[in-house]
Amino acid sequence: MSCFRPGAYPLPVSHAAVRADHPGFTFGVFRDPLGQVWADFVHAQDEFVVVAEGSVEIEVAGEVALCGPGDLVRIPAGARHSLRTARSSGSVWLYGYGHFGGEA
Repeated sequence: MSCFRPGAYPLPVSHAAVRADHPGFTFGVFRDPLGQVWADFVHAQDEFVVVAEGSVEIEVAGEVALCGPGDLVRIPAGARHSLRTARSSGSVWLYGYGHFGGEA
C-alpha cells in the first residue's frame, strides 16, 4: 500500500483539520525556500507530512511522488525518506511524529 494520499485535504489546507486527524502526534510547520532538500532521514516514530503550499518531491523507501497542496504522506517508522522543494518556488508543509493507529 502506498504511503502517498493525493488530495487528502481540501484547499486551503486547514492546520486545525490536519492536527485533529493525527491525535497523539506532535505538530509543526516547515517553510522551506526554493530548492531546499532534506535527504535520507530515518526516524524511530511514524511521521506524517501534508503539503500546504508549493510542491515537494517526496521519496519514501524508494517510492517517489511530486506532492502538492492537500497531499498527505504517511511515512512509517524506520523508512528512509527525503523531501525536495521545487526549485521554482518555496513550500510550506505540516508534519508530526507519533504512531499510526495508536498514541504517541
